[in-house]
Amino acid sequence: MARFDMSFIEHGALGAVRSGSVFLQLGLSHAIGRSTPIDRVAAHKWFNLAARAGVADAARLRRELALEMTAHEVAEAQRAAREWISAN
Repeated sequence: MARFDMSFIEHGALGAVRSGSVFLQLGLSHAIGRSTPIDRVAAHKWFNLAARAGVADAARLRRELALEMTAHEVAEAQRAAREWISAN
């Protein structure tokens, strides 16, 4: 299966695509290391954005992931989500 670079998404290049399901998939990719290295902070950020967009499963996944994270990591993820919202 082909791998693709998702780093452009991290830098706000989603453009008009602000779908909760896209955010959920990005969260899952970062949580399990699918097409990108495992990154719990990034996963939490994307789950947070998906939950904000109304994806019910995202809130549950974010809570479960937060149980495996330090308070500092959760704060970092929340800050990253706020920054993404401000930039987009």
